[in-house]
Amino acid sequence: MRILIAGESWVTHSIHVKGVDSFTTSGYEEGVGWMRQALEAVGVTMEHLPGHLVPARFPRSREELGIYDVIVLSDIGSNSLLLAPETFSHSERGADRLRAIEEYVRHGGGLAMIGGYLSFAGIEGKARFHGTPVEAALPVTISAVDDRVEVPQGVVPAVQQRQHLLVAGIDGEWPALLGYNRVVAKPTAEVVVSCGDDPLLACHTYGVGRSAAFTSDCAPHWGPPDFLTWVYYGRLWSNLMTWLAG
Repeated sequence: MRILIAGESWVTHSIHVKGVDSFTTSGYEEGVGWMRQALEAVGVTMEHLPGHLVPARFPRSREELGIYDVIVLSDIGSNSLLLAPETFSHSERGADRLRAIEEYVRHGGGLAMIGGYLSFAGIEGKARFHGTPVEAALPVTISAVDDRVEVPQGVVPAVQQRQHLLVAGIDGEWPALLGYNRVVAKPTAEVVVSCGDDPLLACHTYGVGRSAAFTSDCAPHWGPPDFLTWVYYGRLWSNLMTWLAG
């Protein structure tokens, strides 16, 4: 199985003010390590395309995407897929990579979107997947506005379909999560796990492909330490990738 995960990285630029003096620092971080370790432990090859490389390097056609069994979008907004450097900087016509993803799924590929501040609608609606071909392929309808649900006290997921392959081998109560993106399940969707009345893990078939939405995070801050070190953390992601790959 070959998986491409796009996003799940960020650059932080900080201003430190100490009395009348100030200075800046910057740093690069990735949140993909927990998932990578879990998948590689079961023999799954995962290629990571960090967020700052997505505009230039994300595949531009269904054919280019077709070398992967599963595409994962995690905390990367639609603008990063739409605005390749030649279009944004040089006003040249280019590929609609949101349409390419939809075609990839419709013709047999697997797609997952994982939640975060730049997933689904995202903070201040900036992820902007509402009304796009990617939304068409996903099992959920996405808001046009900020869809974050912050739960600092924690919310414990509830499994709705214990026999589903996505939760095979996962027993007992799930660890609490600290937030998620609020979406609405489509009539075609199976809601396998929920947070309150909202889907946490939903899936469906689309064309001859499959797609899924996991509306919380695979890393901090919505994914707290208890979730990242959960005995079934790896099983969750390997189940998901196996199902999506058919």
